[in-house]
Amino acid sequence: MKQLEVQIMGHGYLLGCPEGGEAKLMAAVNRVDAAMCKIRDGGKIKARDRIAVLAALNLAFDTSDNDGASVPTLTEPMPLTLNRRQSDVLLEPLLRRLDKVLGDDGKLF
Repeated sequence: MKQLEVQIMGHGYLLGCPEGGEAKLMAAVNRVDAAMCKIRDGGKIKARDRIAVLAALNLAFDTSDNDGASVPTLTEPMPLTLNRRQSDVLLEPLLRRLDKVLGDDGKLF
């Protein structure tokens, strides 16, 4: 497996990449970098881990089928004071979609 050094939000990462997958990996890196920079430049969130999670969720929504549900793009963290019903309504569809998208992943890292 080949390794590529990439930059995401100004930080270097060494990623494993299957032979012939360089263009696909670089396209993914560019999408992640753009998504993270957009959230960071929005000015509301500074913590890199929160930016990464929101960018990952946005990208997962963009690349998965919508299942008929309308899911907003996340630009800031959800409030920490959700009741159980609100939490179920907001998180269950997100978790199902993430499981579906991530189920086919695992080859890039």
